[in-house]
Amino acid sequence: MDYRVLLYYNYTKIEDPEVFAKEHLAFCQDLGIKGRVLVAPEGINGTLSGTKEATDRYMEVMLADDRFKDTYFKMDESEGHAFKKLFVRPRTELVALHLEEDVDPRQLTGNYLEPHAFREALLDEDTVVIDARNDYEYDLGHFRGAIRPEIHNFRELPTWIRENKEQFMDKKIVTYCTGGIRCEKFSGWLLREGFDDVAQLHGGIAAYGKDETTRGELWDGKMYVFDERISVEINQVDKQVIGKEWFDGTPCERYINCSNPECNRQILVSEKNEEKYLGACSIACAKKINNRYVKKHHLTVEERNERLSLIGK
Repeated sequence: MDYRVLLYYNYTKIEDPEVFAKEHLAFCQDLGIKGRVLVAPEGINGTLSGTKEATDRYMEVMLADDRFKDTYFKMDESEGHAFKKLFVRPRTELVALHLEEDVDPRQLTGNYLEPHAFREALLDEDTVVIDARNDYEYDLGHFRGAIRPEIHNFRELPTWIRENKEQFMDKKIVTYCTGGIRCEKFSGWLLREGFDDVAQLHGGIAAYGKDETTRGELWDGKMYVFDERISVEINQVDKQVIGKEWFDGTPCERYINCSNPECNRQILVSEKNEEKYLGACSIACAKKINNRYVKKHHLTVEERNERLSLIGK
């Protein structure tokens, strides 16, 4: 494999995110790198793809900058680009937690657990493990025994914690997310909320899956990623499929977006049912005139109506 996917973040001070973003975009373009980089006064968060030569150069330049010299890059080999385009954009914050009083992970964050210590925490009956990701990420794959907060967006997590505080107020808490960036701020928020014993998986799920001591053990399903791959394998020991097909409940790890642009719900669906339901999550969405599946497959009005008539039979 001649390409590589990088996942990284760094909470560090950036004086002028707009100027930095413009310069960084030109730098990435010169290297032929694609992906998404967010820049905020509190730091940088990126997931990129490029040739090994290009990504080596990217990391070399970043690590030579005092602001990013301690950046932890998570890497995956790839057969090609994992992104179609390149975006480098300034933001007010790196992860959308939208707190009234923000948390600075450089000042307040949970203890870091390396993969082997995190595995021990998973097996500890007195430890509560909270998945800090969105519901659709959890449904595709998660650590065994981890709590699934009833949230669709990260910014909903503080409210959910407050509503369910009595379940784990006096427990040891360990949290995890894809690469670690969400947990940096979330674990700090937990400490500020009065939770005494809070830790986080260092490097996130991505680092856990690469670690030679854990080899992804106690992870079920796949890890959701925000690029063209959609999901990647984590467990190298005893993988189990936990995702359930949207329509029939059979094992499934294939995510698509509902073909109705007004809905866009992410669902796990087989190729057979995607074809049957015109790529939609429901009959109502399948009937929408601007159905993307119909447009993509150039279905005639007669073909579309025939498919619709077969749904439910």
